Amino acid sequence: MKQKFIFPSLFFALIFSNAFSQNEKNNNHLYIDVHHLSGSVKYSDVAAAHAKDLATESKYGVQFLKYWVDESKGVIYCLSSAPDTMAIRNTHRDAHGLLPDFTYEVKEGEAAMDDKNKTYFIDVHELGAGKVKLADVEAAHQKDLAVQKKYGVNFINFWVDEQTGTVLCLSQATDASQVVATHKEAHGLIPVSITAVKQGQ
Repeated sequence: MKQKFIFPSLFFALIFSNAFSQNEKNNNHLYIDVHHLSGSVKYSDVAAAHAKDLATESKYGVQFLKYWVDESKGVIYCLSSAPDTMAIRNTHRDAHGLLPDFTYEVKEGEAAMDDKNKTYFIDVHELGAGKVKLADVEAAHQKDLAVQKKYGVNFINFWVDEQTGTVLCLSQATDASQVVATHKEAHGLIPVSITAVKQGQ
């Protein structure tokens, strides 16, 4: 008779555990944190630091998704899912001690396929705090997609921090000028910076 009570107890425990895990995941937000290191940086060194992040992330409920490295300028962009910005900082601190200069809470568009034979670029738009919404960026992104073939560009995705008005676009091209030309013709919004990056995950 006791076994009849054991199995239902285990069943409900599993349901509760799964529900808690799903709820914990749903409470996470999407972030891009940016590191500006002094001087150039090697992609291999960033990959080694990222491996330490992956070994530490579960301690703080963080999941690092992708990262991008500008080797010449020493700029690193990290995309992650986390409960808050402090969880990201704590993970980086424990893993390797390299803390980000900026952390943006972002919403993203629908990702397109990438082309492994083209260079990745990240361009940044600063549109002003509270002056842009996800729907606005999505509309501009659709205009980019309508023009991109003319300039040989492949826009992959975008992320927008509505609070700060910061938009980051990920694309591929053979030259940064192609990306800028696409933005210029599509909607006239010229990025404040654009840089070639290597992607990791």
